[in-house]
Amino acid sequence: MCYPGCMESVHANLKRRGFLGKTLGATMAAAAGAAMSGTAVAAGGSKAISFSTVVDLTHTLYEGFPTFDGSKWFSKKPAFTYEKDGLNLNVWTIYEHTGTHMDAPLHFSAKGASVDEIPVSDLVVPLAVIDISARAASNADATLMPEDVLAWEKKHGRLPDGCCVVMNSGWHKLLQSPKFIGLDAQGKNHTPGFHPSTAEFLMTKRTVKGIGVDTLSLDTGIASGPFPVHNAWLPSGRWGLEALANLDSVPQSGAHLLVGGPKVQGATGGISRVVALV
Repeated sequence: MCYPGCMESVHANLKRRGFLGKTLGATMAAAAGAAMSGTAVAAGGSKAISFSTVVDLTHTLYEGFPTFDGSKWFSKKPAFTYEKDGLNLNVWTIYEHTGTHMDAPLHFSAKGASVDEIPVSDLVVPLAVIDISARAASNADATLMPEDVLAWEKKHGRLPDGCCVVMNSGWHKLLQSPKFIGLDAQGKNHTPGFHPSTAEFLMTKRTVKGIGVDTLSLDTGIASGPFPVHNAWLPSGRWGLEALANLDSVPQSGAHLLVGGPKVQGATGGISRVVALV
């Protein structure tokens, strides 16, 4: 947000770019050095996380990013251009739930936490990726079942407390395909998601802070009617992630998830930068 006259101030300060460039360069160098150390401190400062790779789980948002009904949920246009004004600045028009994004509890509850009220300590968590891509390849309505969770635990051990459980259906590779939204002749969508019994299992039998999918919905498409997973999971005070990318590039166990959700007052969710520390 700009105060009256701030653009004039920006123009006046453009001459200081040499100083700004040096300052920014020094800051970036310091940040790069920290990243190369291979450690991070979990939110709350209670535990150091060792990692060697940072994997971006975020799709690039663009005008025309898929939506279930084909409507346009994101657009941008220039407000200032470098050629005319000496700087570039765009105006965005956006629905909160587009692109790779977070669902806050408020999205499906009357008084749940908005995205800015989610504790930052809940946004750096162990990551558990459950792969159902083989089943989903032949059934677009495939769901992540409690049996899938138990099979994952048989191989990797019990789900870590406070983790995020992510479904890898293979849909993250289909972004440019009509199959990504799975619209049929009757106008129903067919995309994989969590089964309601799995959400119930994770809420009552395990300690899980978030769930995520590489599709547009935590539920299976919109053919599920009243969104049973959204209506159970989010009002419980937990969050969700939708339209995740690059899930084949992270291990099923052992990584940590860093959710860069927007800190917008009263927001029900919003576009997020989501990364895995591997």
